[in-house]
Amino acid sequence: MAGFRASPGFTEQWQHFDLDITDGVATVTLSRQEKLNALTFDTYADLRDLLHELPHRGDARVLVITGRGRGFCSGGDVEEIIGALQRMSAAELLEFTRMTGSVVRALRECPLPVIAAVNGIAAGAGSVIALASDFRLLARSASFAFLFTKVGLAGADMGSAYLLPRLIGLGRATELLILGDKVDAERAERIGLATSVVPDDELPATAGKLARRLADGPAFAYSTTKVLLTREQDMDLGSAIELEAMTQALLMKSADHQEFYAAWSAGRKPEWTGR
Repeated sequence: MAGFRASPGFTEQWQHFDLDITDGVATVTLSRQEKLNALTFDTYADLRDLLHELPHRGDARVLVITGRGRGFCSGGDVEEIIGALQRMSAAELLEFTRMTGSVVRALRECPLPVIAAVNGIAAGAGSVIALASDFRLLARSASFAFLFTKVGLAGADMGSAYLLPRLIGLGRATELLILGDKVDAERAERIGLATSVVPDDELPATAGKLARRLADGPAFAYSTTKVLLTREQDMDLGSAIELEAMTQALLMKSADHQEFYAAWSAGRKPEWTGR
């Protein structure tokens, strides 16, 4: 995954969440468990910066996002963010909302597959972070709440009005974004908001198993598929077919595709390099 990069070095330690990278799996753990992992200005900024940096490191093939304790992420911290926003000018507020949106844009444009392991409440911005992930694995006690209207703000925030209808349909997205009601794990799975729901104590292992499968698989093929899924949302069919034709021709020259044929010819399993 490593690409061209100038002089700035990689961040050695992130202060506003925990990051572990082991055997190709990067895990971000939101760690303000006493506040259900509510986000601060600094957490937003660090997430944005990590998502831009991670594809260039070369040691991660998949990203898992989860929360410590009883919650995944309860959204923006009422005391540290909402109170401070009351004192900001319009220009400062726009700078803030653009920053929060940049987290979601980075999630969608990051070429690594992203797994949200939702271990409790995912509310407000937390629900959109999970929404913007590629896979949403939910503990049975987990829930979503797109509660922006409940604090007097537009239900369309951080790209939610773009992403949610494409995932669950316009009618259900209208309901969830306007009413802001809690959606439990069972209904989330039924309407397509959850990839799967598992018992609470099985969530870490389930997320780990999926992350391992993605990290050990043909990473170049996975990342290219994600990029095309994102780009083709706004294309007509003819443009999408042409983009896919050009991309597939490129991947036919990849080391992984050649390895597949060599492995098939030798009657063995492929040894993927992500190249």
